[in-house]
Amino acid sequence: MDRDEHEFERLRLEKATHSFDSWRIFRIMSEFVDGFETMYTLGPSVAIFGSTNQNPLDLKYYELAEQIAQKISNKGFAIITGGGPGIMEWANKGAQKVAGKSCGLCINLPNEMKPNRYIDAPFSLNFRYFFVRKVMFVRYAQAFVVLPGGFGTLDELFEALTLIQTGKIKYFPIYLVGKEYWKGLLDWLKHTVLPCNNIKGVDFDLIHLSDDPDEIANGIEKHYNETKTLENF
Repeated sequence: MDRDEHEFERLRLEKATHSFDSWRIFRIMSEFVDGFETMYTLGPSVAIFGSTNQNPLDLKYYELAEQIAQKISNKGFAIITGGGPGIMEWANKGAQKVAGKSCGLCINLPNEMKPNRYIDAPFSLNFRYFFVRKVMFVRYAQAFVVLPGGFGTLDELFEALTLIQTGKIKYFPIYLVGKEYWKGLLDWLKHTVLPCNNIKGVDFDLIHLSDDPDEIANGIEKHYNETKTLENF
């Protein structure tokens, strides 16, 4: 293949890629439309995050997620999770136990298991794109409750903190559950990140550390009663 042929092939592939990206916009739009139309009907809600791992050593966190979900549901809030197993499943289970609305925002992943069985059928959504899914959490949740988890849980936590810190979305409470689990992270933020002036002391006001289901549910209810906000942006 000579130089002209190489250039022709490069341009052909470039055009094909551009065309594919243009059509991808419609797939992205369809996920947003489905998400917005479903989440709008959910009413006031709280997102609960945590690990998908089904580890017997984490039983206390599973039970805590269930108790918190029950307390929050009894206040009239729907429960939103990522729809998977582990802590998310127990949170959805807690909502259904007290006849609360139970929503699952599932994601297509190569090794991801099926949505858990405690999601209400009308509020079961499946996403291809993480960024679309994250918009649904951030736009419609009146609070985040974050239990022990990995990269995905940390991603949701820090994105919400960043958006609130920068004024891109309205403030909503963020509760960290699992004092032992989060201690190392909070110590690092206070003793390494803060002295470097990469965050400010007031930023810690965005985080509430609690293992008390009643305290969490009452705090979320108080904030919602003061704001009556159903969308954060």
